[in-house]
Amino acid sequence: MMTNLVAALGRAVLTLLRESGRMMLLLLEALSWLVRPPWRWRLFFKQMEFIGVNSLFVVALTSLFTGMVLALQTYYAFRMFSAETLVGATVALSMTRELGPVITALMVTGRAGSAIAAEIGTMRVTEQVDALTVMAINPVQYLVLPRVVAGIIMLPLLTAVSDFIGVVGGYLVGVKLLGIHGGLFMNKIYEYVEFSDIYDGLVKAACFGLILTLVGAYKGFYTRGGAEGVGRATTQSVVLSSVLILTSDYVLTALMM
Repeated sequence: MMTNLVAALGRAVLTLLRESGRMMLLLLEALSWLVRPPWRWRLFFKQMEFIGVNSLFVVALTSLFTGMVLALQTYYAFRMFSAETLVGATVALSMTRELGPVITALMVTGRAGSAIAAEIGTMRVTEQVDALTVMAINPVQYLVLPRVVAGIIMLPLLTAVSDFIGVVGGYLVGVKLLGIHGGLFMNKIYEYVEFSDIYDGLVKAACFGLILTLVGAYKGFYTRGGAEGVGRATTQSVVLSSVLILTSDYVLTALMM
């Protein structure tokens, strides 16, 4: 029994190393095309619209209610210490440092990351990827690079919107519903929130954008098994991206402290 356990663990480790290596090679190949023509600007802007603009509503809605819930919870906690005026700073710091980047990345993963895996996976199983190669079009440059670059650019922009709307949601609950003085609410934000808090959150968002687009493209690019394989790749991309986002969030937070 112990032998079987060790063998299973060894297979899992080898699979992890193999998958990580293939993913890194795919990323390096995609990045190598950044400095080589042709530059397909239309594809870049199309993916920026798909990943960024089309995700704006769900990100804004999620951030609004996150800020509202955060303000509601912190108000009742701080009221025990007569520190209600710190609700604004708490909401702003939580959104800019952690909740804004993470929630934005998870929402975009569910909406755009899964679609990336499904789209490229469908192209793989229907041999459209092979057709690109036959037409002398590099499939990594055509399919992977625009999505990765769009993710790196658009996630910080979406996070900035998420931070702002989250603070607005906290203001609506804290000031309009719970009766905190509006001037004190905003003054504490100005006092405690620094530019480094916003900057660190945007750096995290760029890393999360790289993760979710790379994982989605990787799972789609190496899809096998027809329609069933496409569904499996889509599910795996969402799960893996979410786990990597949360894991990397801890690592990045520890490095930025």
